[in-house]
Amino acid sequence: MDLSPTPVGTLARRWQWLLIAVIVGWLIYLLAPVLTPFVCAALLGWLGDPWVDRLERTGRSRTTSVVLVFTLMILLLVLALIILLPMLEEQVVELAASLPSYRDWFVQTALPWVERHTGLELVAWLDPDRITEWLRGHWQQAGGVAATFFGYLSRSGFAMMAWIANLVLLPILTFYFLRDWDVLVERVAALVPRDHIGTVNRLARESNDVLGAFLRGQFLVMLALGAIYAIGLSVVGLKLGLLIGIIAGLISFVPYLGTATGIVLGVIAALVQSGGDWTLVALVLVVFVIGQMLEGYVLTPRIVGDRIGLHPVAVIFAIMAGGQLFGFLGMLLALPVAAVANVLLRYAHERYRQSTLYAGDHPTILLDSYIDKGALNDSPGERPEDK
Repeated sequence: MDLSPTPVGTLARRWQWLLIAVIVGWLIYLLAPVLTPFVCAALLGWLGDPWVDRLERTGRSRTTSVVLVFTLMILLLVLALIILLPMLEEQVVELAASLPSYRDWFVQTALPWVERHTGLELVAWLDPDRITEWLRGHWQQAGGVAATFFGYLSRSGFAMMAWIANLVLLPILTFYFLRDWDVLVERVAALVPRDHIGTVNRLARESNDVLGAFLRGQFLVMLALGAIYAIGLSVVGLKLGLLIGIIAGLISFVPYLGTATGIVLGVIAALVQSGGDWTLVALVLVVFVIGQMLEGYVLTPRIVGDRIGLHPVAVIFAIMAGGQLFGFLGMLLALPVAAVANVLLRYAHERYRQSTLYAGDHPTILLDSYIDKGALNDSPGERPEDK
């Protein structure tokens, strides 16, 4: 009796998987604000699990290994805060003291330059009398905007409380993910259909390699770029160089965004600090050019490598799409999901090359091995052995 699945049964199972995927995506969309600390803790647990396994292989218990790795994570975080917070505090104080200079540069230099090149009247709108007159003429709209603004402040207060709660939960969840990571993996593996277990294991291993290369490598690249930009800008004499360098390094996971943001902030800070002297501006640009060259030719090839295979356009699209669909959680998951999707697309391409849709219903005709390039030029009736 033939027990092989029929085309109708195969199609029904595929629709079932599609329905499950839609339901899971819908639940993630609804629970995105709640899932954020769990996803962050899961990523930290996944990153720390190899170190826990190494300590286990030395004879320590799982709990002891988890405590050691978790303590190391906390110590590294505290050390980074001890080193960075005093320097960042000085930078914030410097920025607050420089705000009048930035305001004057914006009103007296930047806006007039824009007016000369665009023909727009912008400075006049900053006149207090004109602003007051506009508010009197549009008081209803202004009242609606004010109500919306204060409502936003009220919601922001609750959002801030939620962020504090998430920060408190994060170390607790990370500890439990570290301790029970292997158990969770085994339980998920037990749910995989038995006739697909080989394929799923292969794809899981490839995805794990890609995610490891990306997350660990990209994190190191971000730290390296932040240090290069911060040290370089400070050396050339930019007062806010440390703050701008750290900001540019932290958002460098988006291709070109970190560099573009750093250049804009650095050029503005240089113009305000130097009073229009382009020497400091040129030095700031040199720092970012050197940083980009080091990233492109040294950091990314040696640390991240080419195992991820994500095009910069795909990275930008993934981050924008994730943020649009699921907010901050979507942006957090965008690149890991894109890396795994890249593995799945490679597998789908491999299956497509092996399918009849690609090869057709007729087998490909291969030439015999003894026919060489010279034999192909022989006459149709002449055999190689007759020559």
